Amino acid sequence: MSSVIVVGAGLAGLSAACHLVGRGHDVTVLEREAVPGGRAGRIERDGYAFDTGPTVLTMPELLAQAFAAAGADMDSLLTLRRLDPAYRAVFADGSVINVRAGRDAMAAEIRATSGPKDAAAFERFATWLARLYAVEMPSFIDRNFDSLTDLARPPGPGLTLLRMGAFGRLGNVVARTFDDERLHRLFTFQAMYAGLAPAQALAVYAVITYMDSIEGVWYPVGGIHAVPTALATAADKAGAQLRYGVDVNRILLASGSTGPVRGVRLRGGEVVAADAVVCTLDLPVAYDRLLPGLTPPRAARRGRFSPSAVVWHVGMRGQQSPDDVGHHNIHFGTEWDQAFRALMRSGTLMPDPSLLVSVPTVTEPSLAPPDGSVLYVLEPVPNLDGQIDWTAERPRMRERLHAHITRLGYGGDVVVEEMVDPLDWERQGMARGTPFALAHTFGQTGPFRPANTDRRAPGLVFAGSGTVPGVGVPMVLISGRLAADRVDEAAR
Repeated sequence: MSSVIVVGAGLAGLSAACHLVGRGHDVTVLEREAVPGGRAGRIERDGYAFDTGPTVLTMPELLAQAFAAAGADMDSLLTLRRLDPAYRAVFADGSVINVRAGRDAMAAEIRATSGPKDAAAFERFATWLARLYAVEMPSFIDRNFDSLTDLARPPGPGLTLLRMGAFGRLGNVVARTFDDERLHRLFTFQAMYAGLAPAQALAVYAVITYMDSIEGVWYPVGGIHAVPTALATAADKAGAQLRYGVDVNRILLASGSTGPVRGVRLRGGEVVAADAVVCTLDLPVAYDRLLPGLTPPRAARRGRFSPSAVVWHVGMRGQQSPDDVGHHNIHFGTEWDQAFRALMRSGTLMPDPSLLVSVPTVTEPSLAPPDGSVLYVLEPVPNLDGQIDWTAERPRMRERLHAHITRLGYGGDVVVEEMVDPLDWERQGMARGTPFALAHTFGQTGPFRPANTDRRAPGLVFAGSGTVPGVGVPMVLISGRLAADRVDEAAR
C-alpha cells in the first residue's frame, strides 16, 4: 500500500482513483469544484440541465472496467441506453443518412441511401475497422511505453498495421472504399476529435470511427455528468477519500523543483503528504501552475494543439420532434477541404461550417421543463494560436450560431443560454484555449506523446487528454488505468 493523491475528479482522475483504491492504495482525490466531473460538468438553470463537456459516450466496457476495479457493478450505479441512430447526418443538399446501431442495420441504411455497392463496401470496411482496433488497442493504446524501442516489442502488431495500410491517409482509404461522397465525410469527420483534418489524418485514427460508427454511441440517463457522479460513488464506497472545494497550488518535490514526490500544498497553506501524485490537469497547465521550475516536455511547450470549439448551450421553449431530429445531429456544410484549410492552416472560422447539434431531450425530456428542449451546438473553431479576437468575435458568434440553427429547423424561443469560447476554455485551465489538447499528429501520438511520468520527479504521474493515450472519453478512462499502473511500478 502507498498513499496516493489524485489531483482532479474528472473522468481521468476518477478512473485512476477506482483502479488505485481497488489495488489497495490509500487514495485521496482533491477537486477544486464542489462536485465531481471536471470537463464533464453540468449547468442547471431555470429547469434546464446542460452537460458542459463531452456529449458522446462510446466503448462502455472501458467504463465498466473502472467500476469493476473498485469492486462496483456499473449497472447498479449508472443506466446506459444505446442510441439508434447514433448520429443523424444531414447534408447540404438536404439528404439524410442515419448512423444505425449494429453492422446489419448500418449496411441496410447505406443500401437504402447509397446503393448496394457501397453497402457491400461497408461490410468490408467494418471488418477492416474491427481488425484495426483489435491490433491497435492492446499494442499501442492500452499500454505504457518506456522507450521508442517498445514500439517494436513485439514486432508483429506494427507489421500488421503496415500491411493493413494503417499508415496511409484516412481520407484516401475511405475515398477508395465508397463511391458516395457523403460517406467519405461520415466516416472521416471523427479525425477532428484527434485535432486533424480528415485528408491529413493517418488511417490508424480510424479506430475513432470504429468506436462510434461500429461499436455504437451510448447515453447515460441523467446526461454525461452522471458518469463522473457514479464513478465518484464507486471510488468512495471502495475507500477513497474525496475532498471537494480544495484547490491544489503546488506539487511538492523533495528538492524543490525536482526529486521524489512528497505531496501537495493547497491554496491556503495546508500540506497533504503522499508517496505519489496523479495529476490530471492539462499537461502544459500542470507544469506551469503546479510544478514551477520543472521544464515541461518539448511538445507541451512547442507542440501543435488541436483546434478548439465554440459550444452554445441553449434552453428552448418548444420540443423538437424525434421524427425530424436525432439525439446527435451532424450538419455537414457544402465546403469540406476549404473549411479545414481555414480552420487548421489559416486560423480563421470555417467559411461553411459543419455543426454538431445534440438534443438530449429527444432521449430524456426531463432535462428541460415541459414543452422545452435542450440543445448543445458545437462549431469547430481555431484555438488561441489562430487569428481571431474572441473578445470581439463572441457576440457575432452567438448570432452566427442562432442563424444556423434557425435555418436548420430548430425552432423555438431561446429561454436560457450559455456560450463557451476559446477564452473560456483557457480560463478553465486548457492550454491554447482548446478542450482537445495536443493534436494527434504522428509526432504527438503513442510513445511520442508527452509521457505520463517525469523521471526528474519519481512518484509524479499524469493522466488525462494531454498525455497517453490521448483525447476522448475512452482514452482518458484508459489514461487513468495506465496512471495506476505507473503508481504500482513506483511502489515496488
